[in-house]
Amino acid sequence: MIFKNAVAVVPHDVNLIAQQVACLYVATAGTVTVLTAKDQVVQFTAVAGGVIPIQVKRVNATGTAATGIVGLW
Repeated sequence: MIFKNAVAVVPHDVNLIAQQVACLYVATAGTVTVLTAKDQVVQFTAVAGGVIPIQVKRVNATGTAATGIVGLW
């Protein structure tokens, strides 16, 4: 996949990402809890340098241990 835009994502339990993203790049391994485009809360276990291909509105602070998260679209 080729993406034209990227934004650093700061996990937060209320604030949405400014732009709904198509997937997440995760720099360090750990859990990532997201609010999907369909309003589901889902937790993933990410590997360092991994990509999670799911549309998300928010990365929740609660339940997220991974860092260096970048939203791509």
